[in-house]
This record gives sequence, C-alpha cells and structure tokens, in this order.
Amino acid sequence: MNALSPLLSCDRPEAARAWLTRLGEIAVEAVHPDTLLPDRLPDPPAGRTLVVGAGKAAAAMAAALERAWQARHPQAPLSGLVVTRYGHGAECRHIEVLEASHPMPDDLSEKAARRMLEAVEDLGEDDLVIALISGGGSALMTLPAPGIRLAEKQAINKALLRSGAPIREINTVRRHLSAIKGGRLAAAAHPARVLTWLISDVPGDEASLIASGPTLPDASTPVEALAILDRYGIEVSAAVRRQLEGNTEAPRPEDPAFARDESEILARARDALAAGQAAAERDGVEVRLLGDDLEGEARELGRSQGRMALAAQDDLERPLVILSGGETSVTVKGDGRGGRNVEFLLGLFATLEGAEGIHALAIDTDGIDGSEDNAGAVFGPDCWTRMCSLGLEPDDYLSRNDAYTFFEALDDLIMTGPTRTNVNDFRAILVLPRSS
Repeated sequence: MNALSPLLSCDRPEAARAWLTRLGEIAVEAVHPDTLLPDRLPDPPAGRTLVVGAGKAAAAMAAALERAWQARHPQAPLSGLVVTRYGHGAECRHIEVLEASHPMPDDLSEKAARRMLEAVEDLGEDDLVIALISGGGSALMTLPAPGIRLAEKQAINKALLRSGAPIREINTVRRHLSAIKGGRLAAAAHPARVLTWLISDVPGDEASLIASGPTLPDASTPVEALAILDRYGIEVSAAVRRQLEGNTEAPRPEDPAFARDESEILARARDALAAGQAAAERDGVEVRLLGDDLEGEARELGRSQGRMALAAQDDLERPLVILSGGETSVTVKGDGRGGRNVEFLLGLFATLEGAEGIHALAIDTDGIDGSEDNAGAVFGPDCWTRMCSLGLEPDDYLSRNDAYTFFEALDDLIMTGPTRTNVNDFRAILVLPRSS
C-alpha cells in the first residue's frame, strides 16, 4: 500500500471500499501457514516423526511443514495424517489429508479421530509427534466418550452454537464429552514426545481451548461442563449426565505424560490486527485498536462500535480506522441465513443510518462466516440509499438472524473461498472527516 489517505474522502466511496478490502487481505496473509513454519523445524528424532492435526488450517500447515522438512531434512522420513474442513485441503505427498464437516461433526469427523488415535498408539520414547492444531478442530476431529453416541454430541454442539455461549464454554463441554480432546491424544501418544504448533482462533489465546486441546492438558472439570449445559437449558441424555457426573476427568497438567511435551502458538488475532495496523499507518490513516479478544452478542457489539465511530467523527482531521478482533456470539432466534460477522455489520449499519464518511468491513479470517459461503461483508454510506430503494428494513433482518440475505441483496458480501488459516474475526471501521 502507498500513501493513500488523500484519496480516502467522502466523495470517493469506491476507494474506501477497495482500501478496506485490501486491509483485510493483508491481515489474512500475515497469519497464513506459509509464512509461519519454515524457521521452526525441530531436529529429526532417533525414531519416527509422525504428524497429526485438525482444523481449518491443518492441511495448509501440513503442506508448509512437509516442504520445509524436505528442504531441511531430506533424508529423514515424515508421515502422518491431518483433518480439515471440506474444501480446505492442500496437496501433500507424505501427510494424508482427510476432510470432514464443520461446524457440525459428521461420520468422517469420528473416523478421522479414530485414525488419529490409532496412528499414535505404538509410538516409543524415541519418536516425535508434531501436532498441527487450529480452529475448527473440535468439530473436525470428534470422538464421543464411551457410552455417548455421535448423534448426542451433534445435538449438544448444535444447541451450544445457537445458545450464544462463548467459545470458551462451548469447548469446555466438548472436551469433557470426548475420547480424544482435553489432552487425550497426547496421552495416547506417550511415551513419544509431542510438539504442538497452534494457530489460535480463541479470544485470549489459551492454548488448551484451541480445537478443544487434543494434545494439551485440561485444567477444567466435568462439573464445570455440566454447569454450562444447565445454564443454557440444554437437555442431555442420562449417558451424558453420567459422563459429566462421574470420575472421568481429562489428563491433568501435572500428568507425567506431558513432561517432555512442548507447544507454541504460531499465529493469533493480534498478528492479523498488527499487520492491518501497520498497513493503515503506512497510508497515513490513524488507528484505534480496540483489542484482539472482543466477545459478546455480535449485533450489540456492532451497535456500540457504530456509536463509537459517530462520536469519533466529530473532531476528526484525518482518516481513522477502528480495528478489532475476537469471536462474538449470535443467539439464534430466527430461521434466516447469517454469521457473526454479517450480524455485527448489520447492527453497525442500522446504528449508522447511512452516516456520511463511515465504511466498515468484517470477515472471518478462514474465509467462511459461520456456515455460509461468504467471508463477511463490506459497506459504505451509499448502501443506505440502495437499501431504501429496495425497501429493506435492517431490524426485520436482524429479528430473523438473516444478515446474509440482507447484504446479499445489496451485493456487499465478501467471497474469498477458504483461506486455509483461522485466527477468528477481523473488523475494520473506516471513519473519514466530514465534508466541509
């Protein structure tokens, strides 16, 4: 990007839209696996090197690792398998790439989990496991605890996703209903050493929450998981309740199985935001960074940031961009098509009411907002006029959780396809000085 701020003005909405779109691209590029892995390779062990992994970035991480490993250790064998979302695969020669369903697990999610456990069963202390973990892995690698059926986990997962619960609570429940999450995969690989590389999609970047921590010990308890289900009024079977009331804790941090293991977060939301901030500042745009861990109801966050943008414009002398990351929630009450980023934007859009000089973009960095085919959306004040000519009412669409359809009608959806990374959401509100 060059010094563009003189071109960002209220009478050039197309320039503002293009600038925001490129800012989002820069943020995503900064956290792609291709830029993260090559300098971090361990030395080959005396025994085998086995790769396992799960998440929306797992295949791209595997491909980057394979290329770097072959260049650095051409004589050292490398094998394994990872699972990613349908359509998020990448070409690998030695690491098998499986695909399964997200956000709802399917039969292939269960098969992938079983195969992962089988792959690590007979390893010895001279072997090394490299685990490539990223957001989405909770659904993509699903193995119910003994006595619990996949259909029960699917129903609980669906209810939690619709409840508005934050990801911390959702993944706490997932870990305690699983035979592979909460460190159980690493425990199965013992006495091999496990090196876990993660791309974080969770606010706060707590490593054990990413993909529900299959290779990391769990400090939460089954009682906490049961309390979460009760808090949101989610009915469960007797088998699920027995699992959570019994003595079925995941491996604890002090377990000897983790003594030689290591983990490192390679990318997180703050890295995407830092790239966006640096690009904006190069262009002479002022930056207000709200944080990388914002949570809460998506539409309400959009409304509050809309009020913030309006207030900021009062004394503005040069363009300002308000950046934030994290993972909001949507309490689903309607039957529309949506996603947390477009719901955030629709709450923001309704608050701004076409205010001059304010443009906004919100995307999921994995390229898929919720379960739809868009990454997010982008809008400017000119969209308010188009909305009125089409007879659309923002509150009607919010009441149905139908923000996708709203922005589709305005032709404002952003379609990137799978990016093969995932550090959660990137939100940018461009505020321009009012015309004199």
